[in-house]
Amino acid sequence: MPNTMPNTQSLIPGFHGVREALLNGDPAIREIWVASGKRPGRAGEIFRLAKKMDIPVSFKHSTDMDRCLPNTVHQGIVGVTEAFAYTDLEQVMEKALQDDIYGLIVVADHIADQGNLGSLIRTSAFFGAHGIVLPADRSARIGPDMRKRSAGASVHIPVAKVVNIARTLELLTKKGFWIIGTSGQASTSIYQFDWNRHVVLVMGNEQKGVSRAALKWCHEIVAIPAQSEVESLNVSVSAGAILSEIVRQRNG
Repeated sequence: MPNTMPNTQSLIPGFHGVREALLNGDPAIREIWVASGKRPGRAGEIFRLAKKMDIPVSFKHSTDMDRCLPNTVHQGIVGVTEAFAYTDLEQVMEKALQDDIYGLIVVADHIADQGNLGSLIRTSAFFGAHGIVLPADRSARIGPDMRKRSAGASVHIPVAKVVNIARTLELLTKKGFWIIGTSGQASTSIYQFDWNRHVVLVMGNEQKGVSRAALKWCHEIVAIPAQSEVESLNVSVSAGAILSEIVRQRNG
C-alpha cells in the first residue's frame, strides 16, 4: 500500500470520527479500513453501520495503515472519503444571515495546530455556529489529525477557506456583522458584551493571538475573566466559553 493518497481522497482516522461520519450519513465515505486481526468490540458497530449504508469494508495490515497515516493514532479503523470540500464564503454568509437567529461565524485566524483546529471546529459545531473561516496560508489544514480531533464534526459545519483574512472581515462588516476579537488583556468581559447581533468571532493564533490585520477590523475585543492565577486557555476551550455565553444570552 502506498504511503500517500490520491488528491481526490482523504482519510478519517479513529473510531469516533468514522462512527460519527457514518451516523450522519456522510455520502463522501467510499470505504472503511479495519486492521487485520482487530477484535470486534467497537469495530462491530462500524461493520453494522457500513453494511446498512452499503459501504465496503477492507482489512489492512496495521503497518500499511501507519504508512498512510504517519504520526496519527488511527485505532485500527479508517474511513476513506472524497477529498474534503470547502464551502464558498458567500454560502456561509447567506446561511448565517437567513437563519431565524442572529448569525454566528467563527474565524480561525492562523491557528497552526491541526488538533487545535479540529477541537475548534467541533466546539463551534456543538454550539451551533453557522460556519468556520480559515486562511489558505499559514494555517492548519483539514487533514487526518484534524478530522480525528474533531470526531467527525466537520460533517456538521461548513468550512470556508479564504485568501485574505482582513479583506474577508471587511466584507463581513459590510454585510452587517460585528467583528469581535479575543484577548486576555481586553477590558470588556464576554459577560458584559451584548451578543444579540450578527457576530464574527475571531480566535487567534496559539502564540501570537489575533493578527494585527484582523484587529483593525474588530468592533470590540473581549476577554474571559480569569477566576484564578491561570493566565490562559487553549483556543478551543476559550471558544467554548465564549460560544456558551453567546448561546446563553441569545436563548435568554
